[in-house]
Amino acid sequence: MAKIWIMGLTALVVFFSWAVSICDSLQDSVLEDDNNGSFFTVSSFRYPKSQVRPYDTRYIRVDLPPWFSSLNVAMESDVDISAKSVSKISKSLLPVICFRDGSPPLPDASTNALKGLELGRLFNGSFEGAQDIEIAEQCYPMQKNISLRLTNEQISPGAWYVGLFNGIGVTRTQGKMIVSSSAFSFSANITVEGCKTATMWGPSCNQTIHPLSCSRFDNQTGSVVSCSDSSPNSCLTGAETKTYALDVDGISEQLVITASNVKVDSNESYLMCYARFGAIASETLHNYAGDIHKAPLVINKPKVGRWYIVASFSGATDSSSKVCFSLNVKVLGCPVGKAGPNCGQQIYMLQAVMRRGWLTPFESYYLPVDDASSPSDSTTDFPLEPILSNVSSLPLDTSTWTYFLMNIPQGGAGGHIHFRLASDSAKRYEVYLRFGGLPTVEDRDYYYANQTSASRSMFFSLYNSSREKVDFYVLYAREGTWSLGLRQLSESTADRGYKGPPTLVSLSLERCPRRCSSHGNCRYAFDASGLTSYSFCSCDRTHGGFDCSIEVVSQQGHIIQSIALIASNAAALLPAYWALRQREYPEWVLFTSSGISSALYHACDVGTWCVLTYNVLQFMDFWLSFMAVIGTFVYLSTADEAVKRTIHTVVAILTALLALTKATRASNVIIVLAIGSLGLLIGFLVEFITKYRSYCGSAGFSMNMLDRPRAVKEWFSSLVKTLKKRFHWGFMAAGLVAFTMAAISFKVETSSSYWIWHSIWHFTIYTSSFFFLCSKIAIVNNENQTLQGADNYELTRQDSLPRN
Repeated sequence: MAKIWIMGLTALVVFFSWAVSICDSLQDSVLEDDNNGSFFTVSSFRYPKSQVRPYDTRYIRVDLPPWFSSLNVAMESDVDISAKSVSKISKSLLPVICFRDGSPPLPDASTNALKGLELGRLFNGSFEGAQDIEIAEQCYPMQKNISLRLTNEQISPGAWYVGLFNGIGVTRTQGKMIVSSSAFSFSANITVEGCKTATMWGPSCNQTIHPLSCSRFDNQTGSVVSCSDSSPNSCLTGAETKTYALDVDGISEQLVITASNVKVDSNESYLMCYARFGAIASETLHNYAGDIHKAPLVINKPKVGRWYIVASFSGATDSSSKVCFSLNVKVLGCPVGKAGPNCGQQIYMLQAVMRRGWLTPFESYYLPVDDASSPSDSTTDFPLEPILSNVSSLPLDTSTWTYFLMNIPQGGAGGHIHFRLASDSAKRYEVYLRFGGLPTVEDRDYYYANQTSASRSMFFSLYNSSREKVDFYVLYAREGTWSLGLRQLSESTADRGYKGPPTLVSLSLERCPRRCSSHGNCRYAFDASGLTSYSFCSCDRTHGGFDCSIEVVSQQGHIIQSIALIASNAAALLPAYWALRQREYPEWVLFTSSGISSALYHACDVGTWCVLTYNVLQFMDFWLSFMAVIGTFVYLSTADEAVKRTIHTVVAILTALLALTKATRASNVIIVLAIGSLGLLIGFLVEFITKYRSYCGSAGFSMNMLDRPRAVKEWFSSLVKTLKKRFHWGFMAAGLVAFTMAAISFKVETSSSYWIWHSIWHFTIYTSSFFFLCSKIAIVNNENQTLQGADNYELTRQDSLPRN
């Protein structure tokens, strides 16, 4: 009975413990659900460990939906940079991370942009709070660990880009003969969280978004969208706020916010209204603000998208004071084809025409819809006079606006808007661009007024513009609807009667500005998500910059560098001459071929002349160079020809594999020296084993233990004497000095000083081979001849003896 009682008690205790643990886990689950019940994971991506090579770029695109609450980025890398060392590292070698809203970042779009670029402070931990909102448009030194959290109060929905650069500057796109800097690797976790309830928003999804009831009215004078609060009378007390959301669906002229039925307890209070595009407005973060109790808040030419309107009661001395009101919002639009004040200006929709035969994606030009019906690649522009035919009816002192709308498709944010205007008349035009809304003189993203007044943004690139010609690019334009406003300034009667050639306008989406200025090749790649293609220029050896327009090396300097790299291979004549004089024909062919192939490769590398394809010349140069270095080691050995032929065959196979697989890696030099040293060692071992084989089997090694040390000492002394007789040690020392100079020049090579140090490498490495070849003494043949002469003398002496 006792055992049964004990077993029952044990089972009861186990059941009670299990029940308690279940209750605790359920309670924790409920608490966790309460904490995260308003959130859900919209998307989560993990980018595995990737490598960013020197002067290379990686982009990561993140799509933020309208209901997102926060963006979390956790990044790890093998970059170890301290705050003290950042200032000592050149920007061309510094790993940099940049952020940008809407399109890929580009910190070195021009020399002025690079000079004005100020890297942000090194940061660790999380970015939270409105004071760090500017992170979305800044660059920072890459760090070992980066933790970043941005909320919907700091950044707007849409595409958001992270750019990783392993060095920035004009030389980033320059073609290089050698890359001596190192790569860095990174991995990233990116998570986007959203609010579960559509009417709740904010960083913590705890702010209620009140809906607006809207109705639309269209007539011949335009369109009106009238919206009002669903609850007629809203009351606020103390520091309370009320948030509304409004979607502007199309191009509009005005957004008017008013308050009606306002009842205020205190005359000193204010009914403040804060409006912000794309994110919740507040007293510190807003685009527009005003006391709507006194006057309506008017927003001219609002952007297309979601606007957030916050009503706030402030200024009351009594915390119990309150204000009651009804919020009214009107969105005023013009009829189709009209825009501007009183809808008196023209607006035209441009249609994208894809270029024929272009392999790069999203290459297109834009024409008015009527002109795009029968497109031709030979006509990529359109005349402006037919569009501006109504200008003659306006007063002479009036400036007129004409608007054009163009759309950049999704995934095309890696392209560039190219605008050109050519006119032979004295008419003056100003150009204004804005994303998502019509531009004005005060409210625009980019503009060109004249040669001295234009945008200073790093993403605005102006080329050879004058009174008669306007030519500029908007780099990496974000995808969506762009508005271009063409403002024609007031003209005289003589200008109005001008009948010369028409004013031509060209608007296109291009992949590389100015086709890389004819100094490079336009290439394109995709971001890490594969959703956006971006283009970049790969420049030649003498040019750099984003569009290859900056001359890094002058024409005279390029000629000097080319002559140095090609002519320095003449040093191969020294070892080739000595090998020919000694009738060592294999070495003569090897050094002669090595010098010729190196000269031809560098002639092709600098852009002078390519007798064969670049890859073939590069393989021949590296392979024969490897063979020449190892052949020098093998020549110094005194093994017989059969052993040398075997070593040469093995070496030819190994060096060919090295030249075919990553020939330019620095470790190949160590591998080649190791193979050459091994070949020399094998040659000596074969010789000594052959020469002393009979000695090893003789009675000399059968001596007792006391005589063996003396025999080893004599053998070692004989070895030293043999080595002294084999080489001219003066030439050997000179060869070592020249080889040391070659190793130093190879070590200090950089992308900018490559031409001078590599030319010195050519001269010193061939000179060292020459001295090494001269250091060898053909003592083996002399010994054989001496022995053969002694044998003949002995036979002659025996034959001269008298015979009986």
